Amino acid sequence: MSSSEAQNLEAIVKAIEQHDQTCEYPAVAVAMNPYEVERLGWDTIKGLPIRPDPELGTGRFNVICAGDETGDSEEETVEAVAGQEQREPMVVPLSS
Repeated sequence: MSSSEAQNLEAIVKAIEQHDQTCEYPAVAVAMNPYEVERLGWDTIKGLPIRPDPELGTGRFNVICAGDETGDSEEETVEAVAGQEQREPMVVPLSS
């Protein structure tokens, strides 16, 4: 795994953990641009499936909440960047 991939993975894991700490519903998947899904070659992150979402720009991802899928919660988008604190939303540019 390259350094940029490791940073991306770390940032996504932090975003998942932030979501799970602040939401009553657990994260159930990670959505990423289909290009990023193919380029990175990951099927799962932290046990969560990766879902291609053409609505997301490259370099962005969403943590999908169980509440989103049941309709009990408003949609929550978590974006992350490696190196920022967990308590604030983060933006992660996925390296090419």
